[in-house]
Amino acid sequence: MALWRGSAYAGFLALAVGCVFLLEPELPGSALRSLWSSLCLGPAPAPPGPVSPEGRLAAAWDALIVRPVRRWRRVAVGVNACVDVVLSGVKLLQALGLSPGNGKDHSILHSRNDLEEAFIHFMGKGAAAERFFSDKETFHDIAQVASEFPGAQVLLCGPVGPKLHELLDDNVFVPPESLQEVDEFHLILEYQAGEEWGQLKAPHANRFIFSHDLSNGAMNMLEVFVSSLEEFQPDLVVLSGLHMMEGQSKELQRKRLLEVVTSISDIPTGIPVHLELASMTNRELMSSIVHQQVFPAVTSLGLNEQELLFLTQSASGPHSSLSSWNGVPDVGMVSDILFWILKEHGRSKSRASDLTRIHFHTLVYHILATVDGHWANQLAAVAAGARVAGTQACATETIDTSRVSLRAPQEFMTSHSEAGSRIVLNPNKPVVEWHREGISFHFTPVLVCKDPIRTVGLGDAISAEGLFYSEVHPHY
Repeated sequence: MALWRGSAYAGFLALAVGCVFLLEPELPGSALRSLWSSLCLGPAPAPPGPVSPEGRLAAAWDALIVRPVRRWRRVAVGVNACVDVVLSGVKLLQALGLSPGNGKDHSILHSRNDLEEAFIHFMGKGAAAERFFSDKETFHDIAQVASEFPGAQVLLCGPVGPKLHELLDDNVFVPPESLQEVDEFHLILEYQAGEEWGQLKAPHANRFIFSHDLSNGAMNMLEVFVSSLEEFQPDLVVLSGLHMMEGQSKELQRKRLLEVVTSISDIPTGIPVHLELASMTNRELMSSIVHQQVFPAVTSLGLNEQELLFLTQSASGPHSSLSSWNGVPDVGMVSDILFWILKEHGRSKSRASDLTRIHFHTLVYHILATVDGHWANQLAAVAAGARVAGTQACATETIDTSRVSLRAPQEFMTSHSEAGSRIVLNPNKPVVEWHREGISFHFTPVLVCKDPIRTVGLGDAISAEGLFYSEVHPHY
């Protein structure tokens, strides 16, 4: 949530800054480090040794990743902003006097016991999740313990309060209307692969997020954000925060969602809009996002495997009867769902929709799906997104092949809804491309960090890097 390099620096996404504008021409690296301190991107690495599959794949990426001819110069990012407190989930729960019990998912957290059960549920799966905590006083008590916890880190992640404003670089412009007296805090409970708590053992490193965030939940800064675009004149708009509406009443959700569509429609014609999705539990809200003109109003989507499966379940799409992924998400199933989204809700000759691009990411591979004729340089974009996943997680400037592993499926089918092709993975040619009825797919594996230092902001960094290397055709 650097992200944008050369003459086109920009901050990004769901844990990024609402109502934030990054100004051209040349922004110093300090601006990006302040906006997203967890990213640490550097100069292109020297080609790694050709012996291991990881080394050959990283070298092939470096040869494939080229900058687009037309680059983004100004990017407007809104509207979900907060201060993240990042710390060990197990140690915080122990500090709260909680003991490991049975895991259970809760769509909304109402108590410390709900927090413990939900954390155990997702830690056991090694899956990322985010939940709203309904009790204000209990949340603030937990947040106070977390903020004073040894080793806790504050990460800029909107409504901009004094602490968040202090974290911003001078080159990040915040409209005065988006300033408020208090910050919104999100607690990020991390766990490592193999970490144990009682009988529980995490299969993967990941994080569990929770908050009592009413400002972002109501998307209070959306109108301020959109009204500022005419003066700022961005080349690209990035939106996030719809998942935060789950803490609102159904009536407010319906009302605000209609206002969201109206506001997006007010964005000047010709400016691409990327929407980053996040963890949700409310199927009615997700179905409304899909069907009530939000998808047709945006140009690009970013999402992970949990969000993709929940989306198809909520909207009765392909493979919606699947209750959960069994290990690594099946490439053919993912491809079918991406195809369905773009076919049913994307741009076509018979449909007035702007949606033409989806960037899907999971731990071991990424897929970029685009409607033909609208985007260029997607081979480089998907490779760049996968590469940054490895550097971000390992907290290195370049891919360290001794610290990553190739875990993507060695063979897979490109579809299960139709007669797809069988693909055999080749590290020397790491980006695989296939086509289906006017939609192109670019697949690449991820070099997964063996001992990750960071789990927060990976999806945002992936989507940001993918957008940085993407080129939209001028007819937008």
